[in-house]
Amino acid sequence: MTETAVATVTLEIRGLHASVEGKEILKGIDLVVKQGETHALMGPNGSGKSTLANVLMGRPGYQVTSGEVLFKGENILALRPDQRAQRGLFLAMQYPVEVPGVSVVNFLRTAYKAVKAEEISALAFRKHMKEKMNLLGVEDAMVNRYVNQGFSGGEKKKNEILQLAVLEPDIAVLDETDSGLDIDSLKAVAMGVEQLIGPDLGVLLITHYQRILNYVSPDFVHVMIGGRIVKSGGKELAHELEEKGYEGVRKELGIDQENDEQEG
Repeated sequence: MTETAVATVTLEIRGLHASVEGKEILKGIDLVVKQGETHALMGPNGSGKSTLANVLMGRPGYQVTSGEVLFKGENILALRPDQRAQRGLFLAMQYPVEVPGVSVVNFLRTAYKAVKAEEISALAFRKHMKEKMNLLGVEDAMVNRYVNQGFSGGEKKKNEILQLAVLEPDIAVLDETDSGLDIDSLKAVAMGVEQLIGPDLGVLLITHYQRILNYVSPDFVHVMIGGRIVKSGGKELAHELEEKGYEGVRKELGIDQENDEQEG
């Protein structure tokens, strides 16, 4: 009896151009992220990294002027953010927002039901969430607090990773998950991401620094400058960037810094 092969989920970005308030930020992005792969997207401030994350998830205010974003073979650019999440796409935000009056556990259960489009009892959800908490080392006290209210930077990012674990998407975009963290918080959050990486999860890890890659080992590294991916390679590329910096890449490729956009 022959087993039916399960198709690998793919996020494919083709010729993506996007603007913010009439200013072109993304100038032709081509990138493919497959389930089971970890991609690091690195670049200086203002290169367009966060703009790409926001466009992928459908945040209002970002105008796609040309190109496609195919997820599971479907162009998702016309879909609402919640519809993209239901398809299996996830975004961990660079700046998680507070949700006063809503506990983390209630927020996660509501999000789970919305994304999975199915009812789940409080008991069954608690069991599912507790398994993920144990995996990530999240304490009970955190999930009983209001979402991100009074949270430290590390707690906010850890809560984003707990959402990722609970919702079990196919592809996750992590937008500068390491920003604003001290070394201990960075290590805790990065190790949480590393715990979740596996054959069922594709990751696009957006970062400014190489330091998170000391804990999360990428399969591919891409360098983004001036709204374009200008160089791609294996994890050794991150170490090359650490040694010569983005300015070294600019010089190597003959990129004029004055042409870089100052957005996301």
